Amino acid sequence: MKSCIAALALSVVFLVVSQALAQGSGGAAKEKPKESVYAEILKAPEKARAKRNPLETDPQAVAAGRILFEQHCSECHGGSAAGGKKGPNLRVEEIQSATPGAIFWVLTNGVVRRGMPVWSKLPEPQRWQLVVYLKSLGVQPFTPPQ
Repeated sequence: MKSCIAALALSVVFLVVSQALAQGSGGAAKEKPKESVYAEILKAPEKARAKRNPLETDPQAVAAGRILFEQHCSECHGGSAAGGKKGPNLRVEEIQSATPGAIFWVLTNGVVRRGMPVWSKLPEPQRWQLVVYLKSLGVQPFTPPQ
């Protein structure tokens, strides 16, 4: 009987200490907060962010970029770039306020762990056309669900 009481007491002490350690760890047992789907654009190196789009004044670049977007991007990001099956909305402030160079960097390097392919094999002028097109869309105003 004494051994049962001692085992019970030891179990209670172990439980209390374990609980105190978990609370004192600052929630280390909790999940890490999810990184924003737009966080990758902020990881573009300064040199890439500073890069200027050589096609930003080309009047045909938006139309060419739209065609490329329909061919390569709309399946994931939706036809209007407002988000789709897999890809996030590209008409949000985080993307629209990003520099053309940062967007070009993400297109070139992809975000493979989130399913965004690397587009470095797409010729550089075509990647810049995509950037011009995306920037031409502007921020889509938020409309709450009805």
